[in-house]
Amino acid sequence: MGIRCGIVGLPNVGKSTLFNALTATGAAQTGNFPFCTVDPNIGRVAVPDSRLEAIAGIAQPAKVIANQIEFVDIAGLVRGASQGEGLGNQFLANIREVDAVLHLVRCFEEGEVAHVDGSVDPIRDIETIETELMLADLESLEKRQQSTEKRAKTGDKEAKLDLVLIERTLAALRDGKPARSVEIADDEAKRFRMLQLLTSKPLLYVCNVDEADAADGNRHTQAVAERAAAEGAQSVVVSAKIESELAEIDDADERAMFLAELGLEEAGLDRVIRAAYRLLGLITFFTAGPKEARAWTVRDGAKAPEAAGEIHTDFERGFICAETIAYDDYVALNGEQAAKQAGKMRQEGREYLVRDGDVLLFRFNV
Repeated sequence: MGIRCGIVGLPNVGKSTLFNALTATGAAQTGNFPFCTVDPNIGRVAVPDSRLEAIAGIAQPAKVIANQIEFVDIAGLVRGASQGEGLGNQFLANIREVDAVLHLVRCFEEGEVAHVDGSVDPIRDIETIETELMLADLESLEKRQQSTEKRAKTGDKEAKLDLVLIERTLAALRDGKPARSVEIADDEAKRFRMLQLLTSKPLLYVCNVDEADAADGNRHTQAVAERAAAEGAQSVVVSAKIESELAEIDDADERAMFLAELGLEEAGLDRVIRAAYRLLGLITFFTAGPKEARAWTVRDGAKAPEAAGEIHTDFERGFICAETIAYDDYVALNGEQAAKQAGKMRQEGREYLVRDGDVLLFRFNV
C-alpha cells in the first residue's frame, strides 16, 4: 500500500527545508522568498521501524525491505489561492492527489525569515489555508451539483445518491466547516472519496519550531495542539533546522548523541511518520525468510486475505491460511522454528484481523 502525504502551508514556513530533511536530499529549492518551489517535489523515504531490524537480525535474509512513504512538497498557498492568486489552482490540484495533508505551520519567531502577513500567528495561518481549501471545494462542488441535478432528473439512481451527499457537504462548507466534518456512512465512503475534496483529506498539523523549542514546544505549538484537539485532528512538533542537520549525519551513534544533546529521543521524521500512520488508520505486518525480510502496510481492521493481497493478488485470490506469529513471540523465541515448537505459531483463516507487528506466512493455491 503506497502512502502519499502532501506538505502544505503558507510561503516561508519551512516546507521545502523540511521536505529536504525528511527525504535527505537537496531535491527541493529553498529560499527566503515565496513560491521557491515551482513544481511539486516528490521524495520517497523508508519508514523507520526497529521491529524490522530485529526480525532481520534473526532471519538473516539476503535483503531487508522497509515500508515506503512518499512526501510531496507543494508550493506555498496564499490568501486568494482559490481564485488564482499566487500560483493558485495549479497547486490546489496537487493536493487532490495525496492521501493525507501535512499542514506545516510556522511556530518560530526568527526575524530574518519574512512572514507573508508580517507577524507569527499560527492559528491565523491555519485559517488562511483552510479557508482557501474550503473555497476551492465549494466552487468544485457547486459545479458538480449542477451536472448531477440534471442526471438525477432523468431518473439516474446513482446521481440521486450523489446529489444527497453533495448537498449535505455543500451545507457544511457554506457554514465554514471542512468536508471532513461531514458524517459519512460506510456505504457512502467510496462515493464521498470520488468527490476528491481538498478538505476531506485527513489532516496533521506539523509545528515548525526553533531548535530550542524542539523538545517541549512553545506557546504557538500549544495553540495549534488545542485547535487540533478541538477538531479531532493531530499535531506534532518538529524543527526543520534540526532535521536538516540530522540528515547530514550518517553514523547512527552520532545521530543518537546529537538528538540526546537536544533532549530528543527520536528524529522528527519518526514522529511525523508515526502520526501519519495513526491518522490514516494503518498498521504494519512483516514477512521473513532467507530471501528477504519485509515490512508491509495495511489498513487497521484488514482481514488476512486483504493483507495477503498487499503482497500479490494471487495470494488473496487463492488464500488458504496465514501462519501467524506475534512480533514479541518471534523475537523472544528467536525466530519461526522456535516459535512453532513453542506453540506460538497459529494458523489463521479468512476472518482473522491482522494485528500490528504480526509476522505472517501466507499459504495459497491458485
